[in-house]
Amino acid sequence: MRKLYLYNTLTRKKEEFKPIKTSPQPSPSQGEGDAVGLYTCGPTVYDYAHIGNLRTYIFEDILKRVLIYNGYQVKHVMNITDVGHLTGDRDMGEDKLEKGAKREGKTAWEIAEFYTEAFEKDIKLLNIIEPNIWCKATDNISEQIDLIEKLEKKGYTYKTSDGIYFNTAKFKDYNKLSRLDLETLREGARVEKNEEKKNPTDFALWKFSKPHPDPLLSKEREKIEKRQMEWESPWGVGFPGWHIECSAMSMKYLGDQLDIHCGGIDHINVHHTNEIAQSEAATGKKFFNYWMHGAFLNIAGGKKMAKSDENFLTLENAFIKKGINPLVYGFAALQTHYRKPMEYSEVIIKNAQNGLEHLYNQIRELGIRNYELGEVSEEYKNNFLYAINDDLNMPQALAVVQELLKSDLSSENKLATVLNFDKVLGLNLDKAGDTGELDIDIKKLIKGREKARAEKNYQESDRLREEIEKKGYVVEDSKDGMRVYPAPKRNI
Repeated sequence: MRKLYLYNTLTRKKEEFKPIKTSPQPSPSQGEGDAVGLYTCGPTVYDYAHIGNLRTYIFEDILKRVLIYNGYQVKHVMNITDVGHLTGDRDMGEDKLEKGAKREGKTAWEIAEFYTEAFEKDIKLLNIIEPNIWCKATDNISEQIDLIEKLEKKGYTYKTSDGIYFNTAKFKDYNKLSRLDLETLREGARVEKNEEKKNPTDFALWKFSKPHPDPLLSKEREKIEKRQMEWESPWGVGFPGWHIECSAMSMKYLGDQLDIHCGGIDHINVHHTNEIAQSEAATGKKFFNYWMHGAFLNIAGGKKMAKSDENFLTLENAFIKKGINPLVYGFAALQTHYRKPMEYSEVIIKNAQNGLEHLYNQIRELGIRNYELGEVSEEYKNNFLYAINDDLNMPQALAVVQELLKSDLSSENKLATVLNFDKVLGLNLDKAGDTGELDIDIKKLIKGREKARAEKNYQESDRLREEIEKKGYVVEDSKDGMRVYPAPKRNI
């Protein structure tokens, strides 16, 4: 097996991946080798995920698939941020869940539930493997309080009028992940002013709730002004800061398997930097060995897609409503390395749509049912493995796929090999012939032919086959039954 190399943001170089521990009981479903702990920052569920967000989750899914393909057992934890993420990244502004509740006239809890379900639907449409553990910030409040108490006992915290803060000046190498000098980090932090903070880079661990203090307000108005999400704590009623949840939950669910932590590149300078500071200050131990980050999705003009700029597209309005298979976006993402900015335009998506359909047609032409008869080519598998193990080089991996399909291997061996590759690609190549909802007339013909075959009326069966094929479909008969799908398009 080839060695796996991953780019570690912490060291700014590719490193051979070495897991922390070996599992004594291999899992037949997820490899037979070492166990790997993987934590990926999940969504803040106050709105739909945009396709820029989803690019990060595609990259993380590829990483997980590559680990499994290499024989590792992966324990994947993803958080759901349903409290504490403010509109300003550095503890200023309104809680995004509370803001979403006001926007839609619902409770914050209803907003969180609705957009969590929407996110789960999106990743299913993209064929992203679900995490082993979903964990909500609101389900782990006590763990976050416990972690803050540890920091308090070690002298890393102080109190202001609006919360409990982490003193970044007391943590050595605060900037070791960002690699930015402290003055640059301070300048960025000064955008959101808080005169009570000892250092601009200090961040909130616990925020105090602030019900409207005016005694003349009616009880009904006071109820509306009051926060919906708040908890008792040793410091008063309030809610956790955004950063503390990921530290508390990753350590709770992964324990001593803190191998890989992922997110978007926008998390490097603030969120992940703060996670490292508070976690290592509390435990005295290194917090995750490998940090991996996906680059932005840019729209025309090179500007990143972001909800704050109101220039974002969802999977629903960019693909589904236009009748485009969401996996087209997954295929487009595979064509750009995860650490490079990806461009979005209608032309790029149209090219990806044609490219994926072309790939599906290549599979159909080989006869999708034949894969069980073939053997995986070791030569092409080694080439594929070399690409994916070179820091997830998916553009090169796709090139290997095309080399395979144009090779002199038998159709059966090509199919067996490319479907083996799809364990990483995640493009549902085994369903290349599936059409979704068939036309009602085709369904009637299929039903009639199935009846004719069951009655051994082969003349009628052949006639119905010809009629189905004249309508632009391919008919395949096998021991598993009849399969019908559109004939390959020749002019892609």
